[in-house]
Amino acid sequence: MKKAKLFFFLISFGMISACKNDPKPKPKGFLSLNYPEAKYERTELDCPFEFDKNSLAEIGPSRNKIPCWINLNYNFMNGSIYITYQQVNNNLDSLLMDAQKLPLQHTIKADAIEGDIYTNDLHKTYGMFYEVEGDAASQAQFYLTDSTEHFITGSVYFNRVPNYDSLVPAAAYLKKDIRHLMESLTWK
Repeated sequence: MKKAKLFFFLISFGMISACKNDPKPKPKGFLSLNYPEAKYERTELDCPFEFDKNSLAEIGPSRNKIPCWINLNYNFMNGSIYITYQQVNNNLDSLLMDAQKLPLQHTIKADAIEGDIYTNDLHKTYGMFYEVEGDAASQAQFYLTDSTEHFITGSVYFNRVPNYDSLVPAAAYLKKDIRHLMESLTWK
């Protein structure tokens, strides 16, 4: 009889404790990574352009060692902005076509690619800024030109397997730096 009462008590207790709120899925979240506030300084390059860069970024040569192809390395987040420069020699159409194809190479992995037209008549810089969402290799790309002599492209890359959820804070930080770079770029 005692065993029956104990069994009945355990079953009753189990049913009462199981009647709590229904489980709800947790909302999608991102890592809460906080990066230092950007402080910008003017670059001093032996190139036909200059711009403001984040003081935390280190300027390094590109892997190709082509003059005026540089990397802005963000060692604290294991990422870089790769910048290439080319002179315009009656080839603006092909340079533009190539620069506009680059973001499209990421459509296989990207969830969305948005392009914003950029125009700065004061500095004579015109171009596009592309934001790439999803597990693409590059989270942002841009190009700038004066339409007659100079052409610059840039891309953000991280030295790790692309996982959009993990890269969102770092990519957002670098996207702000790219926008500042674009706004401050001047031709020499």
